[in-house]
Formats: sequence, structure tokens, C-alpha cells
Amino acid sequence: MGEVRAESGFEELEAALGHKFLRPELLLCALTHRSLAHELAQVEGCVEAAAQEDNERLEFLGDAVLSLVVAEALYAAYPEWREGELTRVRSGLVSRQHMAQVARIAGLGKHLRLSRGEESSGLRRKATVLSNSMEAVMGALYLDGGLEPVRAFARSQVMGEAAEQLARELRSGAALGNYKSALQERLQAARAGAPVYRMKSESGPDHHKRFLVEVRTKGEAGERGEPLAHGMGRTKKHAEQDAARRALELMDGADAKAGGGDAPGPEAETGAAAEETSAS
Repeated sequence: MGEVRAESGFEELEAALGHKFLRPELLLCALTHRSLAHELAQVEGCVEAAAQEDNERLEFLGDAVLSLVVAEALYAAYPEWREGELTRVRSGLVSRQHMAQVARIAGLGKHLRLSRGEESSGLRRKATVLSNSMEAVMGALYLDGGLEPVRAFARSQVMGEAAEQLARELRSGAALGNYKSALQERLQAARAGAPVYRMKSESGPDHHKRFLVEVRTKGEAGERGEPLAHGMGRTKKHAEQDAARRALELMDGADAKAGGGDAPGPEAETGAAAEETSAS
């Protein structure tokens, strides 16, 4: 056990997590990307390969545990909120974008165990990998210490000011998260042009309107660009934010697929259109 701890330099990460692991092999597993586990498995006679599991099972567990403790904390902190409000804020707090930021603050990236090929590809800086690995660490934290250390970390690092900011935005009627700005930055970084939002339809009575918006990349010379996603909302602005959020999720899914993870199915993009049909 001591050898695992010394080799991996766990002390710094444990300090960020606020927990000293009794079973450091759990944290070692949470930090092991599937690329390294696969690489070790290709080495004939590699003793470590037989014992080393990647972090995907812990990610599954951590996702569920994190959702539980965040939901629990929001339920206690905001007794006046209904289910929809609680769900929206929880979604923002456990989103891939926010959990990647939590991972960056904790310095998780430099502790990830990657294959040589992925090490040189910059994978440890990708939001999808950081978010998934942070969830795996939450799973390891739960198995090692139960719910309390996960609750403590969630209160201080996952929620904190972020929960208050989302609550303020919810009270003011603003969309949760500035997904339009995030999408524009993402497309510009990829040299894919700027997003363009177009109204597709509106339905419902005046007091309960529902707007369906499409977001595309900006085409050249007046041509229509590539469609990215659709979004629904009770105002045009909210529908645009929803479309941007869905586009980001699809792009993250494509990144995950390229990195060996699972991409969301087509229902992620068509969900808004299905909602439009049911709301009509």
C-alpha cells in the first residue's frame, strides 16, 4: 500500500479531495484511463496488467453517488424549489463542463495515468476525460470512506459559489449557464465558424409559448452551414441557450467517442423536437 502511495504522489491530490485513502489502490484505479489499461494488456507477461483495471466502472458509480449527494444538498438548502428547479440546478452542477472545471481546480489532470500515445495527444486536458475521471474519483472516495467525504467535497468544490450563482440565475429567470458563449468559443477554437440561431416554430397559447430554435454553423457566401442541434424554451433566448447546450453535449460526445468513450445517441439532438411534438 505504501509503495502505491509513494509512487503515485497521492498526498497532493488527497489534500485537494480532503480525504486520506485507506485503500490507495482505489484512487490509483480512478486515475487510470482505459488507454493505459489497454496498453499494459498488450505487454506480454506484464504483472501490472493483470491487476490494473481502468476507471470506467468507478466512473459509473461516482456519477450516481455525486448526483445523489448534490440532490440531497439542494433538497435541504432550497425547500421552496419544486422538482423542475432542483433538477435544472443539479444538472448544471454535475454537468461535464462544470465537473471538468472542478477537476482542473483540484489539479486532477496531472495525476491521470495515460498511455504513451494519449500522453502526447493532450488527452489529460480534455474536458470529457477530466469530467469522467473526476466522477471515477468520487466513486473511489465513496468506496473508501462512504458518503460523508463525497458530501464534504461536493459542498466545498462542486457546489459552493457555483450553486449560489445558479440559484441567482434561476430566481432572475436567466438561463442556467451561458451555453451560447461557450459554444461560440468552442467553434472558434476549432475554426468552425460562428453559431447562427434560427427560429423553427412556436406553439402554445400566448401565456405558455414554446419556441423551437435551430443552431447551425455560419455558412460561407450566404450558404446554410452545418446543423448542430435544436433547442426548446418558453422564450426565444431560453430556446437558443438550450440549443447551444445540446450542441455542446453532442460535441462532447463526439470527443468522447474519438477518445474511446461512448457518444450519446441521436436522441440527444432530437429531444427538443420530440418535446415540441408533445407540447403541441
